[in-house]
Amino acid sequence: MHYLDNAATTAVLPEAAEAAMHAMCTCFGNPSSLHKMGIDASHLLEDSRKTVASALGCLPEETYFTSCGTESTNISLRGVAHLNRHQKGRIITTEIEHAATLNTCKQLAAEGFDVVFLAPDETGHVTPAALEQALTEDTVLLSCQLVNNEIGTVQPVAELGALLKVKAPRALFHIDAVQGLARVKLTPKKWNCDLMSVSGHKIGAPKGIGALYVKKGLRLPPLMFGGGQEKGMRPGTEPLPNIAAFAKACEIRMAHFDEDFQHVQSLADYLHQQVAALLPDAAFNGASDIPHVVNLSLPGCKSEVMLRVLEGNEVYVSSGSACSKGKQSGVLKALGLPKVRTDSALRVSFCPSNTTDDVDAFMAAVQKGRKMLVR
Repeated sequence: MHYLDNAATTAVLPEAAEAAMHAMCTCFGNPSSLHKMGIDASHLLEDSRKTVASALGCLPEETYFTSCGTESTNISLRGVAHLNRHQKGRIITTEIEHAATLNTCKQLAAEGFDVVFLAPDETGHVTPAALEQALTEDTVLLSCQLVNNEIGTVQPVAELGALLKVKAPRALFHIDAVQGLARVKLTPKKWNCDLMSVSGHKIGAPKGIGALYVKKGLRLPPLMFGGGQEKGMRPGTEPLPNIAAFAKACEIRMAHFDEDFQHVQSLADYLHQQVAALLPDAAFNGASDIPHVVNLSLPGCKSEVMLRVLEGNEVYVSSGSACSKGKQSGVLKALGLPKVRTDSALRVSFCPSNTTDDVDAFMAAVQKGRKMLVR
């Protein structure tokens, strides 16, 4: 089996699974309980928070646990909207965001906010010049991805954040760093970032755990109400097994950050070399600033058909975001690519456990598919 769909989700690291099992079977108390079992669980919770905060480049008191990146993004965007519910104002995002941002912003537009979707350039980047044109005095929020989940472009968040604070100082800056965690060093303070979303299952933790960075001093209203856990930001009994697993995954990935990046870069380079040699008519989409995500189109080969061929050879990739479920990629469309490119796109996404054998298997299966599909 050759799994190359790590931007959709990753296998849980054995060490993360062990951490979850320990929290489920040994340190299983409720962190809010006042007896020894609860206190032990509370210590594990806060130790985990420190580890995740280190990976996020922030303080533990600025780190809140959620169920996923989508929830973190909704808390951020809807929280800022609630703070500005009377005056409304402008919200700026981009055309190539994850559905969690796009659909939340569309809903906020329906509620009366002036929402602007910035178009990327042909490489998949949103330029500071484009942002400057969209900024107004009543801008209340900018939300953009750090790393695009389909084409691997890294947005110039430091420049965007600096510009936002000069031109619209009362506006808040949210970054979707779900695909950036453990792939790009996160420095929210240097980016003038106020809110940042991440998710555990992209780096070897289980599904169902995420985190949200909230700049110290900023208070957002919660989406739901309960017992006051996570300082009221995200109430409900903390999922300690998932939290402990997330912390262990962060610890491992950050300890091996440089070697992981170099390894994945070598795999991406190898893939590019093999494609150039064996599939000369293939076209790469987007700038792919990080090596973890490579998007390419194979003219004459419909994505959904090629995916079935690859699956039949136990090679697993995708045609885009897992959340799109086979719909035409809005990201590639926003880049202005012709339909023949968007209809034949494949996303290959690596993790540190992948090898050149996975790339070879992908190439062999793609060539087999091309012989079947291209006449």
